[in-house]
Amino acid sequence: MWTRNARGKAWRSCGLKPVMASGLIKRFGSSNVLRGVSFEVERSEIFGLIGPNGAGKTTTLRILATILRPDAGDAVIMGHSVRDEPDEVRRNIAYLPEDAGVYRHLTGLEFLSFVAGVHGVDRRCVEEGAEIAGLGEALRKPMGSYSKGMRRRIMIAAILMLRPRVAILDEPTSGLDVIHAVHVRERIRRFARESGGTVIVSSHNMLEIEYLCDRIAFINGGRIIAEGRPEELKAEHRAENLEEVFAKLMGAA
Repeated sequence: MWTRNARGKAWRSCGLKPVMASGLIKRFGSSNVLRGVSFEVERSEIFGLIGPNGAGKTTTLRILATILRPDAGDAVIMGHSVRDEPDEVRRNIAYLPEDAGVYRHLTGLEFLSFVAGVHGVDRRCVEEGAEIAGLGEALRKPMGSYSKGMRRRIMIAAILMLRPRVAILDEPTSGLDVIHAVHVRERIRRFARESGGTVIVSSHNMLEIEYLCDRIAFINGGRIIAEGRPEELKAEHRAENLEEVFAKLMGAA
């Protein structure tokens, strides 16, 4: 899902934060997946949401992306409620799911051009997307021939080239080798720095989160159990890295 909005200047004048989640609750049958998740994210900030499998990370991201509707609570993105104004929210966000697929018969360039055409942006956007993907001549080949890592890079490129107000990225470097993961992380940081966009990212890679994110929240059992800047959390828990913080919060150390 990709969206674009040119009204950010007017929105910023009202002083709201780009993302404000408050008391999010989500149930699937008798299972309470989210139990009152709340957090706020600033403009140009990269915010990490991390936790063990089944903690509620992906459910939270899907609510922010308006794919799921919360049973209680709300999230306001660029001044619009995900419950009451999902169409307005979609005009301001870009969402990359962990299991995003590709159009196998389109070439990489055709796909980037298709995305640009849907959102009414010019050729320079496609050129930027090609540069972000870094796939070279492979951009002229059908995406069905791409490796998992190549597919991930083209999807990241299609999102960042649109410069959304809020980018929601679930495991953005999944399937990438070290070199290309470093490239993608740098492009995400550059996106936030140059466009003023807000990024919410989920990842199992603690070192990636520590390098990439300005601030993080640990989620477990559907609740936020710790939140802060990486250096603050490491100092508070007397840990050398976020992996140690995570282990201590989970009771494994």
